[in-house]
Amino acid sequence: METTQNLQERRLADAWAELQAQSNNGLALQPDANRLAFADPEFLLRRETRGIRFQLELLKPDLEQQELGIDNTIVVFGSARFREPEVVAQMVQEAEKAGDAAALQRARKLEKNAHYYGQAREFARLVAAYSQTCPPEDRLYIATGGGPGIMEAANRGAHDLGVLNVGLNIALPHEQSANPYISPELCFKFHYFALRKMHFLMRAKALVAFPGGFGTLDELFEVLTLVQCKKAKPVPIFLYGSSYWKRLIDFDVLVEEGAISPEDLKLFEYVDDPLDAWQGIQRFYNLPA
Repeated sequence: METTQNLQERRLADAWAELQAQSNNGLALQPDANRLAFADPEFLLRRETRGIRFQLELLKPDLEQQELGIDNTIVVFGSARFREPEVVAQMVQEAEKAGDAAALQRARKLEKNAHYYGQAREFARLVAAYSQTCPPEDRLYIATGGGPGIMEAANRGAHDLGVLNVGLNIALPHEQSANPYISPELCFKFHYFALRKMHFLMRAKALVAFPGGFGTLDELFEVLTLVQCKKAKPVPIFLYGSSYWKRLIDFDVLVEEGAISPEDLKLFEYVDDPLDAWQGIQRFYNLPA
């Protein structure tokens, strides 16, 4: 006699087989009140079921990280546009050869910031090398937004040493794809920014924000606000690239205008070297050198 579990698994398989058959034949699904609710995309994508989709985006990455022992992460933010020096050099060369002034100007800007790619990669290597010496429950894993640029560099640094690393990608209109250095079993895609940011913080033991644009600023200030308001535990927060961040944001103005307290400036610190960022994390948690 089939067990209840086997019957349930067979029914689940039958439900998904129906959907697959429709897809393979290029047929649009017709409304069907008899279709199982969890196997009904039209139902799951209704406005009224948004709360269910929130729950699914919270639960899936949470369960899969639990199963792989991903309890502690070091989150690295930064621009998706900053590429490695070799790639940027090729872009400059091609723009010069084509006589494309606009493309050359863009490439020159990237050239100025290309060094951050290697530094993010080196920082992730330091974290990964430390974790290789730890028992599983004490390991620290690199987590990024899963895209190109600085995110790719950090995932790549962990990948260089064969260490698991996490990518929390987001579905965007321009089809941002995950970078190839994320551990495949830890490469997640989100629809909702809010759930993605929640996952950044659920396991974060530190944040390193490399130079970036609106997305990096959004993520940085989310963390600063939560820690400031004591909605999240204090974690070391580093702004990597002091010249960039000090030109971009004058935090002292916020103190002068009474918008934040002087002690709020202690929530983060500037660093300019991968080792300084890593040693700052070691000091905060009293980790062995």
